[in-house]
Amino acid sequence: MTDRSAPLPFEAIARTVESHAAELVEIRRDLHTHPELGRGEIRTTALVAEHLERAGIRVRRLRGTGLVADLGATEPAHRIALRADLDALPIREQTGLDFASRTDGVSHSCGHDVHTTALLGAALALKASEERLVAAGVAARLVFQPAEELMPGGAEDVVAQDGLVGVDRIFALHCDPSLDAGQVGLRVGAITAAADQIEVTLSGRGGHTSRPHLTQDLTYALAKVVTDVPAVLSRRLDPRAGAALVWGSIHSGGAHNVIPSSGKVGGTLRMLDAGIWEGVERLLEAVVHEVVKPYAVQAEVTITKGVPPVVNDAGCIDALTAAVTGTGSFVAPTPQSLGGEDFAWYLTHVPGAMARLGTRAPGGTTYDLHRGDLVIDESAITVGARTLAGVVFSAAAQLAGTPTLAGVTTLGAVADR
Repeated sequence: MTDRSAPLPFEAIARTVESHAAELVEIRRDLHTHPELGRGEIRTTALVAEHLERAGIRVRRLRGTGLVADLGATEPAHRIALRADLDALPIREQTGLDFASRTDGVSHSCGHDVHTTALLGAALALKASEERLVAAGVAARLVFQPAEELMPGGAEDVVAQDGLVGVDRIFALHCDPSLDAGQVGLRVGAITAAADQIEVTLSGRGGHTSRPHLTQDLTYALAKVVTDVPAVLSRRLDPRAGAALVWGSIHSGGAHNVIPSSGKVGGTLRMLDAGIWEGVERLLEAVVHEVVKPYAVQAEVTITKGVPPVVNDAGCIDALTAAVTGTGSFVAPTPQSLGGEDFAWYLTHVPGAMARLGTRAPGGTTYDLHRGDLVIDESAITVGARTLAGVVFSAAAQLAGTPTLAGVTTLGAVADR
């Protein structure tokens, strides 16, 4: 049983993480220099496993890539999981950093190297406090997940390989370059959106551009898909759903004077309302066929179901608030975004929450995610590590029935901006 009178070890966590700060920056730069795409994170998985095993933490590798690790009580009253994602993006880095990606066309432009390193830092802090975990009957599970950027993503791989068995709560962080380093954005309820991957392929009779009347003008029809399908959806869906269909790629033809016989467009459909998202496929397919019908082309619509919204549990946000302020950082409000995150699949199994980790240098440039010029303030790594380690204790105390977490000694505060 957890000793409800025992103070939460936030100051000890902060000291331990700070003692590893230089090492964590070095690890992050190593990961950043050697990015790997989803389900190909072989070197990354090996590096993480090496650091965990060196610290005396039990590791179980997943099939393919990724791993889970356990520490604390072997027969716990409560098990708290922490998740980080390992994969990079197919984006060429443009930062000019000394430790920039050495893999052409691949970079950590979403900050997963920071997530991974923060969780490693949390692991070291939890290992240093393992006796307290055992005495309290608490276990920590560390989930280093592959393929977050893919659909379907690696969260489903983890669940299929029993990564959530016995877990009572799960927490994660995601870099947010709109918040200053030292701030952690928290929100009760939905913090991300549902997201699907969409591909529309058109085929028809091509020919010479001087005789479009003798062809099925596929390029023109494809342009109508790009412009008209999002417009029609905006009038066929409840605007409160916050739906946004945005195209990211178009492929059609290769010569100025040839109407091609095939082409395709790809993008994402995102929305804030999970209920409408669950039934949108049939409507989208019908709209595409309605739009291209006048051009007599054939249309094939492929919808790869992605992720529901991440919906943060209110009690888990209370536990995160205690961890953030208790370990010396600052809570900031954060809005729901249209970004998709496969962390949402974990929350269909157990309660949990995702926080936004500020990565902007105070007073510095505001970058954006999924861009090759993303630069983060590396002090965010220790903020993330302290938060993740701290929430294991605050969430366990909450589960054990601690009446309130408001009375814990805090090193930080709630930001007033």
